[in-house]
Amino acid sequence: MSDTPPAIEAVDVSRTYQLDGVSVEALRGVSLTVQPGDYVALVGPSGSGKSTLMHLLGGLDRPTGGRLVIGGRDVNALTPPEMAALRNETIGFVFQAFHLLPRTSAVENVALPLVYRGVSARQRRERAAAMLGRVGLGHRLDHRPNQMSGGEQQRVAIARALVTEPTVLLADEPTGNLDSVTGAAVLELLERLNAESGVALVMVTHDQEVAARAARRITMRDGAVVADSATAPHDRPLSVDHGRPETLVPAPSAEPRSVSGSGPGHPSGGSGGAAGATGRLPREPGPRGGGTDMREPGPRRAEAGTREVGPGEPGDGAA
Repeated sequence: MSDTPPAIEAVDVSRTYQLDGVSVEALRGVSLTVQPGDYVALVGPSGSGKSTLMHLLGGLDRPTGGRLVIGGRDVNALTPPEMAALRNETIGFVFQAFHLLPRTSAVENVALPLVYRGVSARQRRERAAAMLGRVGLGHRLDHRPNQMSGGEQQRVAIARALVTEPTVLLADEPTGNLDSVTGAAVLELLERLNAESGVALVMVTHDQEVAARAARRITMRDGAVVADSATAPHDRPLSVDHGRPETLVPAPSAEPRSVSGSGPGHPSGGSGGAAGATGRLPREPGPRGGGTDMREPGPRRAEAGTREVGPGEPGDGAA
């Protein structure tokens, strides 16, 4: 067994919301460990608590009970600025809706998290350009999201999540807005980065075929983990060669380009770009049936309690 400390460790974690005077248990005694280099699929029906757990694992919220340690630090002992810094240093986020700044070039979108690190403009561009080259977009540095396909936008989002060299990459339905060919290419890219860089990949998905590719599957129901099992390598589906080059060019006709750069059916705007860069998830609907799901449409309801806001996050005017 390796002596390397866990990237994330949750011990008997619970999360309770107060809605209209009623206590709703979104998470009930969840315990799990994410090691560096893990490849985990988090699955379960809508309302099972997947998104609430993802918020906690990403340092976007604090547990009501139990102990949650991210990057060796107990989140309950951190101030809001310390939490924001921990997210920036430790966690990378990839969203279904990309959340790129629509009027900003690819290289500037990727460089945005480095602004909060105090990295110089020249170094930001160099590091962002290198990361875009790593995901096969070295030729698209100065293109805006509305000049790219959905698959390219998602790769920009992946580059942005990884430019800070996090230990954990949290991906919420990363192929949900993509056609099957492009989605497979994005998954292969994430898996290659997981294998090559050792970043832990935790992916929330409703797609059983996507979940089957992970080395480990955590199943949730009614706010609790009901199964946590490793998948034998020979049981995982093999990657299919779709004839794509190494740069993973997506199918051009299968997915319409978004004028806003935010993907089909999702609002755009500067706050979305800042959200992706700083680790600030869009506010999810209030818990229903014991959990939340960020994919559910409809009016957003504010949760009870305080959500951590870091520098440059939505609401402070940063872009």
